[in-house]
Amino acid sequence: QVQLVESGGGLVQAGGSLRLSCAASGSFFAINVMAWYRQAVGKQRELVATIATRGTNYADSVKGRFTISRDNAKSTVYLQMNSLKPEDTAVYYCNAVVTIVSPTYTTLEIWGQGTLITVSS
Repeated sequence: QVQLVESGGGLVQAGGSLRLSCAASGSFFAINVMAWYRQAVGKQRELVATIATRGTNYADSVKGRFTISRDNAKSTVYLQMNSLKPEDTAVYYCNAVVTIVSPTYTTLEIWGQGTLITVSS
């Protein structure tokens, strides 16, 4: 079983910074893509950023402020969030597409439990 465990959420003032971490654990052959999504109250879940071997991708609303990075040795993805705004307030979810061998190669999409970011004005 593959799991994602997030950490780093909390309360921050507008203009401040936070860094989220998400570590994958369990038995897997490879992690193909890792990403961060967020869901604000009353809104749909939206993609924030992705990272894969082909590069990174960001939502327009976070470009220039957020940076996604990955430590393959630790199977961990990070989201550095700078110049935070009240509209960044949401539950942030880690997402990964992994390949497992069970018994053949199988691709799974897994989600973390979510971590709340609150940006006060």
